[in-house]
Amino acid sequence: MYKNLAATRVAACLLAFFAGCASARSTADATAPLKAAFVYVTPVTDAGWVHQHELGRLAVQKALGDKVQTSFVEAVAEGPDAERVIRDLARQGNTLIFTPSFGYMEPTLAVARDFPSVRFESITGYKTAANVSAANARYYEGRYLAGIAAARMSKTHVAGYVAGFPIPEVVQGINAFTLGMRAVDPQATVKLIWLNTWFDPARERDAAMTLFNQGADVLAFHTASTAVMAAAQERGKWAVAYHSDMRHIAPDAQILAVTHEWGTYYTSRARAVLDGSWKSGTIWGGVKEGMVQVGSFGGKVPKSVQDEVLARQRDIAAGRLHAFQAGAAAVRDNTGRVVIAAGQTLSDPQILAMDFLVEGVQGKIAP
Repeated sequence: MYKNLAATRVAACLLAFFAGCASARSTADATAPLKAAFVYVTPVTDAGWVHQHELGRLAVQKALGDKVQTSFVEAVAEGPDAERVIRDLARQGNTLIFTPSFGYMEPTLAVARDFPSVRFESITGYKTAANVSAANARYYEGRYLAGIAAARMSKTHVAGYVAGFPIPEVVQGINAFTLGMRAVDPQATVKLIWLNTWFDPARERDAAMTLFNQGADVLAFHTASTAVMAAAQERGKWAVAYHSDMRHIAPDAQILAVTHEWGTYYTSRARAVLDGSWKSGTIWGGVKEGMVQVGSFGGKVPKSVQDEVLARQRDIAAGRLHAFQAGAAAVRDNTGRVVIAAGQTLSDPQILAMDFLVEGVQGKIAP
């Protein structure tokens, strides 16, 4: 009897260890659900950046059931407010915290130093620590594909781009979109407006209207609301949805959507905490990994355009096409300087440090 009891206790301890009790939970409460929290930079809406991460949270809850208890805090400003919220979530017993916004990177690292037993997932950040992992997606791959579609649909050869902040991730998207357009329409130009905010629907709409007034008949954007799509619908123009499908907002204006899928990644990271295999690291997934996809074509987009874009998406997934690869001619920036030599492809470190705008973009990185 005593031998069986001892064996049972050993097994219970091992089970608790592999569930992460060594760093976060005691043997006594090892069967309690994993508490995972998400911090959102804007309110939760029915489309956009935060919407996609909320879908990711719901995917975790659905996949893991009563093994996990998830929560979120919305509309948290980057900076001191973010650090306060993240710190509060750690104090509340959350042992896995997702912080999906670039401006949350430093606040996440600051809190992580004080809570070494909590795991943090910095989404779109690039700095890591023993208990901080970083993940991002190759959004630029979807942007390149969207540029092809935009060029096919444009009659003016002019596109507009409403951008949040001039960080490398956004710059990559602007350049990839422009290169995608010019791959099928060498005359194409892209007019750029910086907002220095991720979420301000009124200003996003004003910027869209300004670009339409300047001759653009198709828009792309890197902000968090659906305002640009609504403006395109109102003006009878075209737009590329970003983050998620926005046809319910702009049924006649949407060319396609560049969507980001976080459910699989988030679920795998929660499982890793539960089974004790979580490790800090970095991931930069794209079309091949299913983290970035184009689709949700508008009803007025010809099948020939849809087929072309989907074929190029398959090429990217197979490694036959790269957004930042020069052909027989070098790629130059919009000051005339060669930035990709003929026949060359930018490396990941070069893409991650991108600090130029390619030929065809009308604007500057410093807004």
